[in-house]
Amino acid sequence: MNVVDSSAWLEYFAAGPNAGHFAVAIEDAGSLLLPSVVLFEVFKRVLVQRGPDEALKSAAFMQRGEVVPLDASISLSAARLSLDMQLPMADSIILATARRHRAVLWTQDADFRGLDGVRFFERRA
Repeated sequence: MNVVDSSAWLEYFAAGPNAGHFAVAIEDAGSLLLPSVVLFEVFKRVLVQRGPDEALKSAAFMQRGEVVPLDASISLSAARLSLDMQLPMADSIILATARRHRAVLWTQDADFRGLDGVRFFERRA
C-alpha cells in the first residue's frame, strides 16, 4: 500500500521535476490510500492556484484511491508522533495513517527525510 503526501500530489499535478517519482504510487490506484487531510490540503491549494474546476478534477482523480478518514485512533497516534518527532499536525496525521496501514509514504517534504517506511525525494528546481 502507498500513501502520497500533499507535496508529492502537488508536484505530480504540476508536472514538476519529481512528478515521475510519484507517478509510480499515484497511478497504482488499487494500492493507494488517501488520508483525508491530504485531500483537504491539495484541494485547497489547487482551488487557490487554478480555480474550482481544476480543484474538483484533482479531487476526483485523487479519490480513485481509498480515502482514509481521520478517526480517533489515527488522531491519537498522530498526536504522539507530532510530539515525539516535532512534526506539524498534518504531517503527523499523514505519517500515522501510513503507519496504521503499513503503507509506504511517498514525499518530497523534508520533515519526513530519513524516517522508516518513507520514500523521500529531494525537491528539485
